[in-house]
Amino acid sequence: MRRDRALRRGPELFLHERSFEDMLERISLTNRRFGSALLIGGLDPSWAKRLGDFADEIRTIESDDLLTLEPASFDLCVAVSALDTVNDLRQALTILRFALKPDGLCVGALSGGQTLPRLRSAMRAADEQMGSASPRSHPRIDPAALAGLLTEAGFAMPVVDIDRVRTSYRSLSDLVRDLRSMGSTNSLSARSKTPLTRAAVAAAEENFLEDSSDGRTVETFEILHFAGWAPAA
Repeated sequence: MRRDRALRRGPELFLHERSFEDMLERISLTNRRFGSALLIGGLDPSWAKRLGDFADEIRTIESDDLLTLEPASFDLCVAVSALDTVNDLRQALTILRFALKPDGLCVGALSGGQTLPRLRSAMRAADEQMGSASPRSHPRIDPAALAGLLTEAGFAMPVVDIDRVRTSYRSLSDLVRDLRSMGSTNSLSARSKTPLTRAAVAAAEENFLEDSSDGRTVETFEILHFAGWAPAA
């Protein structure tokens, strides 16, 4: 629902586009043309066409449809910020591993554990004002744990790289507006349904601006890029 709302509003894709460009570069380094490719999370309609420079056939799905994939169906799987909020990342990676043909490649990107530290601090300040804590963001993984999950899923030669993107905002509300346009606001079913009070919002805004410079606060997005191969037959 959040993704669809973002698409209706006009999505903010600067982080997703950065990730996708990085994936295309990694794919180009294989010096190989793939027969069939799976694109998961194609927020930009142009992505499938651009991926067509490296593959003959493209199928696009959302992360909700992973269980529909047949084993050994693709030579290439590309997941663009689509695995951030799956309920079971281990299961999702295992599905992608078995959806690959022997010697197939999977590349992807998802948010790492060091994403949005200033926002998380601001939300803790809001919770203190409210007098109770509530889940505010989906659990995120660190690079070592992601590498371990890739190995457990059966990928050969797993690689995880970190890209930390820093952007500055004049207010917490500006950051939240960007997150809403990315379809990346809180999607946890266990989140509190009680709206923040004005005092809690003010506490969050004040906390967010504590370390600002020239009226702007620097926020960090940590993107974990990963790649792994299906073992050759």
